[in-house]
Amino acid sequence: MNTIRPLHLSTDSFSPYGYFARMQNPDSINFGTSPVKFYRDIIQIPTVSMMNISFSICQVEKRDCIIQKLEYHNHCYEGILPLDGDVLIHVAHATQNNVYPYQDIKVFVVPQYTMVVLKAGVWHHAPFAVNATVNTLIILPERTYVNDCVRVDIPQEYQLKIIF
Repeated sequence: MNTIRPLHLSTDSFSPYGYFARMQNPDSINFGTSPVKFYRDIIQIPTVSMMNISFSICQVEKRDCIIQKLEYHNHCYEGILPLDGDVLIHVAHATQNNVYPYQDIKVFVVPQYTMVVLKAGVWHHAPFAVNATVNTLIILPERTYVNDCVRVDIPQEYQLKIIF
C-alpha cells in the first residue's frame, strides 16, 4: 500500500482546496472590551441560495488512517471545525467527468478549533482523529448529504495509508 505524510496547514499549500482560520483566541478585529469581545467575520462560507445552513457533528474515533473513500459537493462549500482535538483531512482538487484524482490526494493536519472551508467540488471525506475521538462540526446546506454528494470507494490499489 502506498503511503502519504500529512502537511501542516498554510495559505499557500491549502489555497487550491479552500481556506482556514484559527477560531480560538483569534487575533483579529473585534468589538468591545473585556469581559466581552466580539471577533466578527473571521471566516465566511459562500451560499448560492437561501437554503438553510445546517450544523452537524461528525464524530470520528481513532481508526486506521487509510484513505478509502472520497466525496464532493457540486453546489456548496463545506465548513469543518474540530472541537475536541486535532484531525487529519484528505483533499484533492475538483475534477470533471467523474475523474478521480487518486494520485493528487493531499493530507493536512487541522488543529483543534481551526475552521477549514472546502471549496465546491473539492474531493474529501470524513476526517481522521489524530489521538482520541473528536467531535467535528460540519457546516453545510441542509440535506447536502442527500441532494449534492457524489461518493466513491477508492480501489484498493489507490488507497493510501497516512503515516506520521
